[in-house]
Amino acid sequence: MSENNRPDNVVSIRGRNAETDSMSAIDRLQQVTDADMALVNETILSRMQSPVALIPELAGHLISSGGKRLRPMLTLASAKLIGYDGIRHIGLATAVEFIHTATLLHDDVVDESTLRRGKKTANLIWGNQPTVLVGDFLFSRAFELMVKSDSLRVLKILSSASSVITEGEVLQLTTANDLSTTEEKYLEVITAKTAVLFAAACEVAGVVADRSENVISALEAYGRNLGIAFQLIDDAMDYSSKQATMGKNTGDDFREGKITLPVILAYRRGTDEERDFWKRTMQAVRQTDDDLPTALATLQKYGTLSATVDRARHYGEMAKDALAIFDDNSAKTAMVDIVDFCIDRAY
Repeated sequence: MSENNRPDNVVSIRGRNAETDSMSAIDRLQQVTDADMALVNETILSRMQSPVALIPELAGHLISSGGKRLRPMLTLASAKLIGYDGIRHIGLATAVEFIHTATLLHDDVVDESTLRRGKKTANLIWGNQPTVLVGDFLFSRAFELMVKSDSLRVLKILSSASSVITEGEVLQLTTANDLSTTEEKYLEVITAKTAVLFAAACEVAGVVADRSENVISALEAYGRNLGIAFQLIDDAMDYSSKQATMGKNTGDDFREGKITLPVILAYRRGTDEERDFWKRTMQAVRQTDDDLPTALATLQKYGTLSATVDRARHYGEMAKDALAIFDDNSAKTAMVDIVDFCIDRAY
């Protein structure tokens, strides 16, 4: 598709092939972590087993559904970045993946989602109760792996991340349909529900490797800022046709009345008539089939998708800056490049 013929709701990059760059970035991260990731995959398979057949069946439905496993790869890459040659990071990377998968299972129930990564959600297939309980099972497995790390600090970091993620999800519920939500409150929500696990995934590698506080803090800052950038892009992408190519429904956040940054900015910048539109569709959730195209046109009018991507780039640059203290190696290159990958998903 030519630059001039792109749909209005898709932001483009001029002068570079972002998709090619992004694919090579994820490939490089996978290459750097390949050997350790094989061990993580073995641990995932063994730890999600249960004599209750429905548990591995339901958990496996999501775990095997094509996710890139970015968070555990960040644990492994962080360990390689700092030259850790032990094996404790394998169990921790698995714990991170289990925490993430458990939250996805719970999120799909809360959001009444029907599609994730192009497949029917577990709650749609098996129902809400089994999905929530299997999510709880994965949380339990994650805590078993944390304990095996034999580090109280690791246990504190990951258990705290788990509770903050839940707090973030509850906070998001309180801001749903609330057009008075500020950008600051929105950032608080996405930091809690997304960035905290990115931060913990990187931070624990420094802890089990017994590195200095300066190193541990740098890893945490990298993960946290990357996580914020990642979620900003996710929220922009909800209003992009790119969603369809990723097995997701365009406009789910709109239909659910989720107040994300593109809408926050459009509401602030709009006319009284446009604010009335947002109040009806997002606050009262009274929507017609024509409302999503109107919303997309309004977001485009005020450039709020581009503004959201610009903010993501800001946090992405802070993530890269956090790696400045580390010597150059293949892991550092991959971790820098993956920042661009996370942002370029929007295109």
